[in-house]
Amino acid sequence: MAQDDLNEVEFPIREELPEDREAIRRINQEAFGGDAEADLVDALRDDGYSEVSMVVTSDGQAIGHILFSRVSIVTEKGTVNALSLAPMAIHPNFRRRGIGTRLLYAGLDRCEKLGHRIVLVLGHPEFYGQFAFSVKLAEQIESPFGGGEAWMAMELVENAMRNVVGRVEFSPPFAALG
Repeated sequence: MAQDDLNEVEFPIREELPEDREAIRRINQEAFGGDAEADLVDALRDDGYSEVSMVVTSDGQAIGHILFSRVSIVTEKGTVNALSLAPMAIHPNFRRRGIGTRLLYAGLDRCEKLGHRIVLVLGHPEFYGQFAFSVKLAEQIESPFGGGEAWMAMELVENAMRNVVGRVEFSPPFAALG
């Protein structure tokens, strides 16, 4: 059995279930060293902005989490729907095993299957840059959080961002991070 096959057996990925809530909260607290991201996840879920929320498990317990929530890109021609990837967290005891990479791919695949076209992220360029996230694609999209090289976009559908110039409006729960 290949290493990837072992990871799929040892660390299955699935959509979040109600009984995962406390584990997801702890994962985010431990991964980020505080409550901000855990509070963000709770607020996005509770306020109905969560679009895709997935966990990776070990022995039936969530050890990693990824969340995609709805955002809008306001342009001169109207509003373009997009998703924000925030946050993604792997419990510190399970890092550096490729689990985050698998979780990211699974989340993006789910977003694409649901018909989403654009994903935005403010994150580590060296990690997200390995994938199809691009600083160049995000250059025409203003973020209230700034970001420089950490502000990136991905097209789930080819040319989804063609001629998209504007500013992203995050849902209200993100205001707590400002």
